[in-house]
This record gives sequence, C-alpha cells and structure tokens, in this order.
Amino acid sequence: MRQSIKILASKEKKQFLALINKQWGSDFKPDYAFLLSEKEKMYVIHPDVSKVDLSLFRINSVGMYFAEHKRGELRLSIEGSQIIGPLATKNVLELSDEEAIEWLRGKDFEKKGDWSGFVIMKHNNDFLGTGKYTVDGRILNFVPKSRRLIAGELP
Repeated sequence: MRQSIKILASKEKKQFLALINKQWGSDFKPDYAFLLSEKEKMYVIHPDVSKVDLSLFRINSVGMYFAEHKRGELRLSIEGSQIIGPLATKNVLELSDEEAIEWLRGKDFEKKGDWSGFVIMKHNNDFLGTGKYTVDGRILNFVPKSRRLIAGELP
C-alpha cells in the first residue's frame, strides 16, 4: 500500500525551517512534527504522531494545514501565517482597514514595495494569509473561495 503522507525527517524539517527563515526572517523553532502530502501540502501535528506507523493507514491529511511547498517556495496557509507572522522580520505587508476587507474578499493588490516571493498580509494584530509578490508590483491573493467575505458582508 502506497502512503500518501509522510513525516519529515529531522534533516527535511531543518530545510523547511531554513526556508521559513529565508523568506520571512523568522527564527521559528517548533515543537511539532511536520507531515508532507503527495500534493506537497504541509501539515503540523503533535510530535507523538511519529510513534504511529502511518503505513498501516490510508491517510490523505492529518493535523493542521500549515503551508504548501512547491518549486522550492513556501506558501503559508492563513493559520500558518498566524504562527509565523508574529515572528517574521521581513516580507510582511501591513494593510489598512479598507485593504484588509478587500484582501478577505479575494482581491489582488497593486502595491510597490521591498518584498520578494510570498508576503504575509497583516492588519493590526491579525495575520490574514500570504500573497505572492510579482515583479510588476502585484500581490496575488490566495484566500480560499470558501473563506472569503461576500461583498457587503463586514468582518
């Protein structure tokens, strides 16, 4: 039986944490186990999961969805941004009230700045996910449709 999710080994976990540090300047030292799915989605869970032989089960996901790892880049989920955001020292964009509402409605932004790659979107003390900063000054929105605000709806 082919397993669809695997626990990251210590070396792989260090590489993953190095990506976080490189992108957001975060010295994140978690006490979590990290699991990677076939679709390159990263999940975090209590480290005791390593005591379970996951090959005995057909598991697609377990734990909290934390990030997606593709082509050497890491895109944090909303929950991932809430964990990394308070520790981040770079690639964080502070949004106004109006911008935060537009972000949560799924809108992309035209914004020039000193960012690269994925940017954590922040409003006051809230972290609202990540967007991809492009060379032409756009920030692409990745808020899932199921989590977006509907026009006219206020947070």
